[in-house]
Amino acid sequence: MNRLPGWLVGLLVAAPIVGLLVFYVWPFGNLIATAVDGESVRTVFGRSRTWSIVWFTTWQAVVSTALTLVVGLAPAWVIARFDFAGRRLLLGLLTAVFVLPTVVMGAAFLALLPESLDRTVWAVIGAHVVFNLAVVVRTVGTVWEHLPPDMEHAAATLGASPPIVFREITLPLIRPAATAAAAIVFLFTFTSFGVIRVLGAAGTRTIEVEVWRRATQLGQVDQAAVLALLQLAILGALAVWSSISARRSSRALQLRPLSGPQHPRTRNQRLLVAGVAGATAVVAITPMIALVVKSISTPSGWNFTAWTDLGSAEVRPGISLGLDPIDALRNSLETAAWTTLFATVIGAVAALGIAAARRGGKLLDAGLLLPIGTSAVTIGFGMLITFDTTPYDWRSTWWIVPVGHALIAVPFVVRATLGVLRAIDPQLSYAALTLGASPARAWREVVLPHLWRPLAVGAALAAAISLGEFGATSFLSRSGGETLPIAIEQLLGRTGSLLQTKGYALATILAAATIGLVMLVDRTGALVGGRSGARSDPENRTSRSERAGR
Repeated sequence: MNRLPGWLVGLLVAAPIVGLLVFYVWPFGNLIATAVDGESVRTVFGRSRTWSIVWFTTWQAVVSTALTLVVGLAPAWVIARFDFAGRRLLLGLLTAVFVLPTVVMGAAFLALLPESLDRTVWAVIGAHVVFNLAVVVRTVGTVWEHLPPDMEHAAATLGASPPIVFREITLPLIRPAATAAAAIVFLFTFTSFGVIRVLGAAGTRTIEVEVWRRATQLGQVDQAAVLALLQLAILGALAVWSSISARRSSRALQLRPLSGPQHPRTRNQRLLVAGVAGATAVVAITPMIALVVKSISTPSGWNFTAWTDLGSAEVRPGISLGLDPIDALRNSLETAAWTTLFATVIGAVAALGIAAARRGGKLLDAGLLLPIGTSAVTIGFGMLITFDTTPYDWRSTWWIVPVGHALIAVPFVVRATLGVLRAIDPQLSYAALTLGASPARAWREVVLPHLWRPLAVGAALAAAISLGEFGATSFLSRSGGETLPIAIEQLLGRTGSLLQTKGYALATILAAATIGLVMLVDRTGALVGGRSGARSDPENRTSRSERAGR
């Protein structure tokens, strides 16, 4: 990669830089320019309703985060410290729930909870807790697994009870990881959009939902922009606090696992592990089961009417549904296909440019991560108010939604590809050049074969992200162009059991597609880890270099 000519490196990084400037920086700057208006700021900040929304957004996020930590610590400890049958399956189940689209999780809880809890804040908080359990289990569990148990055993030997051991020994060591997990969960719950849209009552609004409402329903674009920037300011303060907290709690002590997770030895340990693992699995899988059951439950009994009537756009003769579920499915698949193409091509080119450009590549890498740190609602809102005037009236074009999705998906393609690029031994290329291969052929024979699998991982992630994306799509989609998440939210918000059952059926389809793509990523990722290590196979390295030389 060091032998790539400067003009080629510049060409590689040009496309992702231009895309980032046009579809992220420009809309974001336009959003700020729209919001910087004294009258709009005074109107928004002077309205008591604004502070009620900020208060609700904050307290439900705090409660959701606290409950997620409390519920998640027990499975994090069990998975970190014990090796038991179904351990990997439980981790996979929690991860599958975490990657589900937010509207699917909202639909699952709507199907699960009794009517007395439907459309309440407790339904929202419950969905947030189940949705984010994987963050706590994986973040805290990874650190917990690396804590030597000797320290806890020594404290217990000296007479400390288990609660004291946890408070005095374990908790201070896992606190940085717990803080990091709490910051992530708070970010997700503070910017909750899909769950609130599906599970929240008519007057239940987070800042995200209020931005969408004012921009798309009330036409108050300037006030929506002020709210979007207020949310960004709060999230920026959270990021600064999280960074300072992480630095203050950093430890020089390097912890290493002594022997990894152990099988439960005593009867009490076996019962405890079985109880925690079983309860966690029930909490994670029950909403999904309720979703499937609800899709075949109608007032006339158990049947597949909602599934067989998905192609019908009528409620009954003469009354239209207002959307076509099959068209929504088709739109989602087409959007996901174009998103995957855009994200894979741009991400691959960006990864090559980042690996070759070195210092400049670090800046591009950081720039491409910005859309992930920005709310999808803010991205969609910025694109909505920017590309609505001639000659940039692109809101009605077919490609604007896939481009919005690709902004979020490109960083995942880059992450999947860049690590493999940096792991390829440069001696391979040097050997091929020594044997007479041109730089282009040496790259083609040595580097290119290692890129197919990480690009496949990135493509599957891009497709999964596109299928479930709801925030930006709520701004960018048009009538007749609804995707599955939009159709699900609309159907579940209608009155009539048949309409809602169709919404549950579509949510089941979307959940199955997302989980299938994640399983593909997991499988392909395992193959990447096992087969793409160019440094560890001398015979393979020699044969590639000789073939390039020939």
